[in-house]
Amino acid sequence: MQIYADFSGYSDIAIGLSRLLGFEILRNFSFPYFSRNIAEFWKRWHISLTSWFRDYLYIPLGGSKKGKANQIRNTFIVFVVSGFWHGANYTFLAWGLLHALYFLPLLIKGDTRKYSIAESSDAGFSDFWKIILTNVLVVIGWIFFRSESIDDAFRYFESMGRNLSLHPGQVFLLISTPLTLGIFFLFSLEWVSRDGSFGLFFLSKKAWYNKRWSRVTLYVALCFLVVLNLPNVSKSFIYFQF
Repeated sequence: MQIYADFSGYSDIAIGLSRLLGFEILRNFSFPYFSRNIAEFWKRWHISLTSWFRDYLYIPLGGSKKGKANQIRNTFIVFVVSGFWHGANYTFLAWGLLHALYFLPLLIKGDTRKYSIAESSDAGFSDFWKIILTNVLVVIGWIFFRSESIDDAFRYFESMGRNLSLHPGQVFLLISTPLTLGIFFLFSLEWVSRDGSFGLFFLSKKAWYNKRWSRVTLYVALCFLVVLNLPNVSKSFIYFQF
């Protein structure tokens, strides 16, 4: 959630500032955590970079037109290069290779185009377990992405394994923290807004939101929350290193 809020947040800032200056720039995220398989996730996550790798690496290599073996090879090349694009570290290479492996079953079955980015509102509660599975796979990959080394990543996995033995009381305390509740609130906002272009899209449809006083009140409340949390803000965005 930190990676998503960080990168998606300042992508939205860039889009908003560009619109103030009269420019329309590419939307970079489309509710990726509601994806039903890993191929759909990569259609919705970091759209600008994914599109670039598709147009300037995957397609020039032959794309999916020269047989299944070449399609698999090209997919692995794209993800390995994507890993190195983020940094010359084994953690990024492991992250890229892991996502390439996630793609293998979809490539073999021919399901990489099963879901389209235009179907943002099609995901429903019937897809709950597909969404959960996709998120679990993505989060496992993020552990490598955020770790300083491969050893750190495996130590984190070991720690996660120990946490599986928590008793029900500890689990309740864990899910009732302000951070967890805030994440749940964020997901709820995005779920009801998933047929729009951003997480608060549903507000523009509400009569109360179309009144100036209600919008001003909301903006003041958001500014207050920002100022209140300034002491807890990290020095820079995660993605500044890229």
